[in-house]
Amino acid sequence: MTEPAISFKNVQKRYATTHALKGVSFDIKRGEYFGLLGPNGAGKSTLISITAGLAQASGGSVAVLGHDVVTDYRAARRALGVVPQELVYDPFFSVREMLRLQAGYQGCGKEVWPWIDELLERLELEDKGANSIRQLSGGMKRRVLIAQALVHKPEVVILDEPTAGVDVELRRTLWKFTRDLNAAGHTIVLTTHYLEEAEELCDRIGILNHGELQVLEDKAALLGRHPYRFLSLELSAQGETQALPDHVERLVEARRGDTLDLKLRQGEDFIGEVIEGVRGAGYRIVDVHTREPSLENIFVELTMDKDQNTDNEVTA
Repeated sequence: MTEPAISFKNVQKRYATTHALKGVSFDIKRGEYFGLLGPNGAGKSTLISITAGLAQASGGSVAVLGHDVVTDYRAARRALGVVPQELVYDPFFSVREMLRLQAGYQGCGKEVWPWIDELLERLELEDKGANSIRQLSGGMKRRVLIAQALVHKPEVVILDEPTAGVDVELRRTLWKFTRDLNAAGHTIVLTTHYLEEAEELCDRIGILNHGELQVLEDKAALLGRHPYRFLSLELSAQGETQALPDHVERLVEARRGDTLDLKLRQGEDFIGEVIEGVRGAGYRIVDVHTREPSLENIFVELTMDKDQNTDNEVTA
């Protein structure tokens, strides 16, 4: 039986009176692109810190490719690359020097220097190799952190908010690069508050909320949960108009000038009946837009009820 990329078994973490992780258990499969989502304080960063050996669980266990992160930490560290949220770097080294130093820390020698050069090229840093890291922009520093996590060619890569604060061009560069890594066999774990990223990239989604695993599903199944679709109608009056019929009015979520935004229950409310009702009230339909539910819609509905009282939560 193939070991999962990462296995979490009843992972718990307490900070004084705060229970940040409350018995989290799930596996991340080898070779998948996995999205770990949750509101602030959900426990995502705490779980990553435990996996990376930066924090110790209060209970339970974590294993990377079958290697326990506490009892077999050397093998677990070699199998794992983590890109942190914070821009952490040593200002006294050049980009290439720091990457070579990181490779040495992981037990690698000059045999990975060609790979470092390839990383610099793929991340569009080839002309920055001799520069001090403190001379780089925030986006360039973010690329260096990604290269630093990959110098030892880990099988499992955790990206903790990798595109926070970067521009659109860099975001798309990173998307392509991580897709290529995944296609080459690396397991990618992504945490992000940009839910369109998770929807675009991930095969499977786990949602943490208040230290508990609330959802673990394939992306397609998760998106299929949402019972609604959305319809926007741009209208113009054709002479005298009447009030919209009840079966249309009850679907209206918002009015924006001449545009109606409607929320239709799938399988029950039909676009054709809505359009007939609007025309019957004396309106001409100038334009129509439909939208299927997004991961953001589902995420908000799943987490909003519990996300109101977070004063005692650790930002994680």
